[in-house]
Amino acid sequence: MNLRPDSRILIQGFSEFISGTHIAQMKAYGTNLIAGVQPGCGGQMKYDLPVFDLVEEAISKLGAIDTTIICVHPYQVLDAALEASASNIRQIIIISAGVPPLHMVTLLRKTETHEILVVGPNSPGIIVPGKILLGTQPSEFYTPGPVGIVSRSSTLTYEVAWELTQAGLGQSISVSIGSDAIVGSSFLQWLQILDEDETTDAIVLVGQPGGGSEEAAARYIAEAIDKPVIAYIAGRHAPQSKYWHQTGNITTVVRRDPNFGTTQNKLAAFQAAQVPVAEYPAQIPELLKKVMGNR
Repeated sequence: MNLRPDSRILIQGFSEFISGTHIAQMKAYGTNLIAGVQPGCGGQMKYDLPVFDLVEEAISKLGAIDTTIICVHPYQVLDAALEASASNIRQIIIISAGVPPLHMVTLLRKTETHEILVVGPNSPGIIVPGKILLGTQPSEFYTPGPVGIVSRSSTLTYEVAWELTQAGLGQSISVSIGSDAIVGSSFLQWLQILDEDETTDAIVLVGQPGGGSEEAAARYIAEAIDKPVIAYIAGRHAPQSKYWHQTGNITTVVRRDPNFGTTQNKLAAFQAAQVPVAEYPAQIPELLKKVMGNR
């Protein structure tokens, strides 16, 4: 991960997944947006950004790009991401939701051998408070500090950040890994990143029903993470027979274990790993202060 205030950022696509308001917010935050790419619109200006038909053209005219934010139609995400990868862009954030799972499988097979970090799809992006905003997260909820947030949710990510901010606990970085059935980077990868990050003293993990990523994260925390972690799992009171349409439908529909993907199963995994779990977002700052005070 290489996120700096001077990082050069590209936007691929201007669709319903991102608006002029989001782009203006990123610029106001100091994000170094270089250009946009939208086939058929090359040579135009959009939101005060020069627009190119191809990523390759943007790089040949403006120089190397560190990160791209992909906001195209979900069925165009694979082509956009592969184009970015072929142009040596090493950090890809996919805002678009509903990317076909097989497209994500293809993308991850292509990127896993090239040290490319993929965030999303169906992600509001990443924010390093006070430094850089990449995506659609509302920056006014954040303040610089020592708590890292990694989440599967979108709006819950900002809600947790706001609870921390109100309690006087700033954030080092906040990332939503995305809530489509198959996403790029995982809880495990981001836990390792935050555990090694010198600006992060504690970690908040926000999970949801569906899939098994929280259970894997709980085991990984117990085995490999040194910093204190607080978890919050949404849907504690949701009926077990209902599935959240954004969270791991493919695996939950064909599961063998009747408890697979349920909130109760995830809570049990964190309990076994001795990770404190908040019952509601407003309880997270209280638990964090306890574990950070103990350290």
